[in-house]
Amino acid sequence: MCLILLAWRQHPQFPLIVAANRDEFHARPAERAGFWKDHPEILAGRDLEAQGSWMGVSRTGRFAAVTNYRGGRDPKAAESRGALVTGFLRGDLAPGEYLANLKPSNYSGFNLLLADRDQLWCLSNREGGGRRLEVGLYGLGNYFLDTPEVAEPKNRFFQAINPAPSMEPLFSVLATSKIVAPEYGTRCSTVLIRGNDGIERYAERSFDTVGTDGSTVRYEFHRSG
Repeated sequence: MCLILLAWRQHPQFPLIVAANRDEFHARPAERAGFWKDHPEILAGRDLEAQGSWMGVSRTGRFAAVTNYRGGRDPKAAESRGALVTGFLRGDLAPGEYLANLKPSNYSGFNLLLADRDQLWCLSNREGGGRRLEVGLYGLGNYFLDTPEVAEPKNRFFQAINPAPSMEPLFSVLATSKIVAPEYGTRCSTVLIRGNDGIERYAERSFDTVGTDGSTVRYEFHRSG
């Protein structure tokens, strides 16, 4: 399953901490995380088939990530789920306003997490309307938020961010949930650590078809605005 582990205002110095695995068909082309040439405000990986993304941040402190809802593929869907991420990162609407303007039925089954500096929201088009999330620790796979299959990864995540988060322990948490298979598996792991000092720390580690670690790209930048 895809996996997103997220701590929202759980740590006094780091208001947003994210660790995520992207599971996808190995044959689907994608670019590594980086600042996009056509949208330099976006730092994200990029799906080259539909030009969207599965997770990313903006220079102004916006965050978005999406997972597929298991069994929720609709070949007649009007839009790619990756557009949900890029649409939010490129815009300036608050998370709740962005969700209110969406037409969820245009997409195959999805779970979406959105945050700016002030709010964290989630929406699944298989569960009903969007909702604002309170301070807390969250886990999301390919079903709904905080369903039982993410309980153990959430526990490991909680231990890894205390007393303070760092990249390698969070990559280790994600490694225990990595899927290795010839056609479909974990393509990359991503960690985001947002500090009260205005610095965003973002890293992505890639894997080959047999699960061997590839290179890790790392970015660190000051939020603007």
